[in-house]
Amino acid sequence: MTGSATRYLYLVRHGEASPDESGLTEGGRRQATLLGQRLRDVPFAAVHHGPLPRAEQTARLIGDQLPNVPVHVSDAAGDYVPYTPVRDELPAESADFFLDFVAGASDEEREHGAVLARRALDLFTGPVDDGEDRHELVVTHNFLVAWLVRDAMHAPKWRWLGVNHCNAALTVIRYAPDRPATILVSNDMRHLPTELRWTGFPPESHV
Repeated sequence: MTGSATRYLYLVRHGEASPDESGLTEGGRRQATLLGQRLRDVPFAAVHHGPLPRAEQTARLIGDQLPNVPVHVSDAAGDYVPYTPVRDELPAESADFFLDFVAGASDEEREHGAVLARRALDLFTGPVDDGEDRHELVVTHNFLVAWLVRDAMHAPKWRWLGVNHCNAALTVIRYAPDRPATILVSNDMRHLPTELRWTGFPPESHV
């Protein structure tokens, strides 16, 4: 009987998108290709990506650098609000800001997002049961990266809010048996030249 093994989850926000979000900019395509080159020696079992064009294009460009790794579309890797807090959960000084941020989502979108967020946790987190370590890449959007980082840290559900990631930045979470999840890498951009870093962030946030 085989025991549990470690899952290494690689999380990537899609590359820089065009203003209408119909796909990637030239810079976004370069970001994706450079990230794929960085990851080419990782023994991935699969690449999963959300259904929107900017995530799909990013995943395909990364996948071009990963021979024989299957690439799958997954609604659970899409762009959605994973959890909507109520005021009493939030720090008083920031409650209005966060509630305004999620106010644009309809009741249907919030309900559907919560379902997908639970599915993402089921699909992408925790140790694996087949006895061999597994490396998986999820190409997604900022909200889901934040949701999974929050979960790995055992932070309150609302704390996905305010956790931001750059385009084509890399975050890696290790899920080892009988140990808490560990964030090995967060929002790392060392594979990108200076001019392609920090896209998706306002200039005052660049460091």
